[in-house]
Amino acid sequence: MDIITNSEIEEFIFSLEKQTIAKVLRTVDLLERFSYRLPMPHSKKITGNLFELRTRGRQEVRIFYCFCQGKIYLLSGFVKKSQQTPRKELDRAKSKLKALTSYNL
Repeated sequence: MDIITNSEIEEFIFSLEKQTIAKVLRTVDLLERFSYRLPMPHSKKITGNLFELRTRGRQEVRIFYCFCQGKIYLLSGFVKKSQQTPRKELDRAKSKLKALTSYNL
C-alpha cells in the first residue's frame, strides 16, 4: 500500500533526533509492507479507522494514521511524554481523519 504524507508530518519526523528518525522511518516501512496486518508493538487501533504507529526509544513517537481508498495516510504525530495520549493530539488526528474522509467521499 502507498503511504501518503503531508509537509506537516514530514517536518515533524525530520525534527526528531537522528536516531529516532531512522526508527520512525523503519516503522513506516513496516506499515507500508504489512498494512492492516502490522501488529503491536508497532501499531495499535485507536477507534474505527484511526490507528497509532508506535516507535519506541529515547523519544517515544506516535503517528496517527488511517486507511482510505487503498492508501495509508499519515495524519499527525507527536513525541509521547506521558502514559496517556494527550486529548489535543487525539482530537487533532480525529479532525484530520474527518476532513480526509469527507474530502474523499
